[in-house]
Amino acid sequence: MQQVLDNLKELPSGTGAKDIDLIFLRGVMESPIVNSLAKAHERLEEVKLQAVGDDNVQLVSEILDSIGNMPEKDIAAAELALILQEPHFKSLMEAHDKVASKCYETPHVSANSNCLLPSSFMPADAVRVIGIQKKAGEPLGVTFRVVRGEMVVARIMHGSSIDRQGMLHTGDVICELNGREVGSNPQELQKLLRDCSGSITLKVLPSYRDTPAPPQVFLKPFFNYNPATDNLIPCKEAGLPFSKGEILHVVNKEDPNWWQARKVVGGAAGLIPSQFLEEKRKAFVRRDWDAKGTGMLCGSLTSKKKKKKMMYITSRNAEFDRYELQIYEEVARMPPFQRKTLVLIGAQGVGRRSLKNRLIVMNPLRYGTTVPFTSRRPREEEKDGQNYCFVTREDMEKDIKESRYLEHGEYDGNLYGTKIDSIHEVVAAGRTCILDVNPQALKVLKTAEFVPFVVFIAAPELDTLRDMHKAVVDAGLTTKLLTENDLKKTVDESARIRRGYSHYFDLTIVNDNLDRAFEQLLDAAERLFVEPQWVPVSWVY
Repeated sequence: MQQVLDNLKELPSGTGAKDIDLIFLRGVMESPIVNSLAKAHERLEEVKLQAVGDDNVQLVSEILDSIGNMPEKDIAAAELALILQEPHFKSLMEAHDKVASKCYETPHVSANSNCLLPSSFMPADAVRVIGIQKKAGEPLGVTFRVVRGEMVVARIMHGSSIDRQGMLHTGDVICELNGREVGSNPQELQKLLRDCSGSITLKVLPSYRDTPAPPQVFLKPFFNYNPATDNLIPCKEAGLPFSKGEILHVVNKEDPNWWQARKVVGGAAGLIPSQFLEEKRKAFVRRDWDAKGTGMLCGSLTSKKKKKKMMYITSRNAEFDRYELQIYEEVARMPPFQRKTLVLIGAQGVGRRSLKNRLIVMNPLRYGTTVPFTSRRPREEEKDGQNYCFVTREDMEKDIKESRYLEHGEYDGNLYGTKIDSIHEVVAAGRTCILDVNPQALKVLKTAEFVPFVVFIAAPELDTLRDMHKAVVDAGLTTKLLTENDLKKTVDESARIRRGYSHYFDLTIVNDNLDRAFEQLLDAAERLFVEPQWVPVSWVY
């Protein structure tokens, strides 16, 4: 080290090295930390470390025999015997003797020799003896499989007893259990481990695989899962049941078919079907919510006069269709924040517009909505921009072709639609834009551009809906009488929307009482400002 410093001082100026670089290098070499490392290296080079002996296992056995032959019991001797018989201590002695018996010096090889080192100098895998503590009936959280006739650890459940003790790793070969060979039947080994209690001794051939750090992946499932009814799961007891919409923390994705996850609300980890496996199961299942022959279009009762069209851009078809088969959605936890849009979805006549208007009237500074555009001429009492924004048909058709409308339709020869720019104007004013749109619009809205909170306003049972309509008519709040067939169509349409679009919903409210439904909607909207939220990860990154 000193020689290097002396050379730096005597370095001629013509070497091409910059002065600033030499000053930096000299500062590094004179650092106390570098000096300490250099001294430690020199000391290790001088001293050759050698084991005292390589027969410690035999020595421990002789000590135990001597203690056992003692005529009188001694507390200290009994305690020593317990320590020497511990599986961890036995493993330590075996490892010490294994290392001490090997020669780690590189043999001298002449410069002209091309001979390879003999295989005896290559380190071999050392068998370990590990001890595991287990309570009777407690699951260890480990599964096995047979590979080339050997019993191999297939997976270790995150947070399980085995995982917490850290003694076994995926890929380890199990040779013996309590001194007995384990054989080649994973089910028998599982049963033996389940019946054992207290201290369990395993002889293991380590895999020496690096354990990857648990991935920080959070998923929201779009289906309910019960491992007890799953015929594909390798171990039903290891499965994790969950409900649609529960947030899951995935801790291991090494297995392409079975991931390990736990619920963020707490609890142990378990197996869940992977995206790949669940897609294979669901890909060819015929859906029962096809709307063919229902007489419904875009959430409205169809007629010869009224026609609605959805903006469905060809260039985005692949992206939209990818969401049709929903398994999991990766989500991220965000602190409380104001959503850009509050989207109310539901069948015609379930009260979406009433709920929207009540929310805006109650807090006009926080909530707003768009003004629809139309190509019809304004009536005498109408003002542009109040109930409608009036434009020419040519301008509206031009904007529709340029995909500037969220949705649009035609009624009595006139175009009507919701312009995307009008949504941005409400958001730019610092308010949440409330939209009551057709469910197909969710394919456009469920992006970081609109950051929606989607609420499905579900129709109540037919009898309840009939009583609600009668009460409104009797109170003189409406003059429009709905037939029994109209009410039934509303209930059926509500069920169809739920089946086809439920993976978009953040909240479902059954409107069997308008006041109660409004309180639920208001409470959910206010909680967004004070509680953390789980949102699609694509909105964040």
